[in-house]
Amino acid sequence: MRYIEQLTAFTGKSPELTTDEEFRQFFLALHRVRGLSRSTATVAIAAFTFFFEVTLQRPWPRLDLVRPRPTQTLPVILSVEEVWRILDHIDRPTYYACLATIYTCGLRISEGVTLQVSWIDSARMQLQIRGGKGLKDRYIPLPPRTLTLLRRQWLTHRNPVWLFPARPRAGMKHHSAPVPIHAGGVREAFRDALTRAGVRKHATVHTLRHSWATHLLEAGVN
Repeated sequence: MRYIEQLTAFTGKSPELTTDEEFRQFFLALHRVRGLSRSTATVAIAAFTFFFEVTLQRPWPRLDLVRPRPTQTLPVILSVEEVWRILDHIDRPTYYACLATIYTCGLRISEGVTLQVSWIDSARMQLQIRGGKGLKDRYIPLPPRTLTLLRRQWLTHRNPVWLFPARPRAGMKHHSAPVPIHAGGVREAFRDALTRAGVRKHATVHTLRHSWATHLLEAGVN
């Protein structure tokens, strides 16, 4: 809907009356003014494809020429010392435990915040991830120190489902929290810790996953 609104503002008329040339000019303007990336252009084109083919039931013109060329960039990598320096500046124990688990197990943030108690297999020292990217399940080695951290974290709330339950509403306890913590709060905590730790790299929570993989390779792990 956002892209349909932007197109309407750009052309000054109903989007169903937009010509192929006006579409090209619209995407060129996005590229020049906003520095439209290839992935963002793909999202916009998908939105217009749905609008034309599903809503209007009309053929959508091929506009492959408006996509920027694919780029290959190197991810930001934190050193082991930088990772733990950042985590040492996380104030809330729940956020610390979540981010430490994300790093030591190489998780995506969506996987980290939604970890469930039943996914821990302490007998095999593995962590099960269900419904990851592409709705794929997988097992991940669980470091002993991370298991200890998760056990200590669980004892603070004893929620039967979530390892990182959200703050309960007034009158409720963590034990009965129906949902996990929000990813936005974890991201904000990481950004604040990054600044206070004095790390100047443009790192995000996902940087922890890249760093985990790099550190394993550097340690000689296959």
